[in-house]
Amino acid sequence: MDTRPSIEIVRFGAEDLTNNLAGLAGILHASVEAGASINFMLPYDMKDAADFWTRKVLPALEGGKLVMLVAWLEGRIAGTVQLDHDMPPNQHHRAELRKLMVHPDFRNRGIARILMAEIERVAGELGRSLITLDTRTGDKAEPLYASLGYLTAGVIPGYCRDTVSERMDGATFMYKHLQASSVTS
Repeated sequence: MDTRPSIEIVRFGAEDLTNNLAGLAGILHASVEAGASINFMLPYDMKDAADFWTRKVLPALEGGKLVMLVAWLEGRIAGTVQLDHDMPPNQHHRAELRKLMVHPDFRNRGIARILMAEIERVAGELGRSLITLDTRTGDKAEPLYASLGYLTAGVIPGYCRDTVSERMDGATFMYKHLQASSVTS
């Protein structure tokens, strides 16, 4: 019998974000401190992390332009992912994956895979047949995405600065066509 605590995936709305701001700031701060290349530079403090959620994510949630999933484990926010589905009129078939994060305390437990499976299911419910994303070339996330069926569209060298040094890192752009049976039109 499996005695590990179960991972609960919750779709967050604006009120959920506001009520869990400290936990969300905590996972973002810990991820950046652990070297995640998710648009932020060190030093990065908790106020910066809270500001990201309230200034960037909250308005998109309130406007219905973004889906945010949160993984709960052991009473804490263990992971999160976002799906931006606010696309131009000629791209309503696609969505963009953003900010897949697993708190360093909860890594290597399959949380990222569970979040990805659920966000793909949600994308299908939204009628999206294509998901795009970008990741720092060579990051641990790159082989994860590939193992989930994401294909590399290309790499742009020197796309972003390393989180702690002046080194410029490449970005790998990836995509996945969802199965027709998982997409509702």
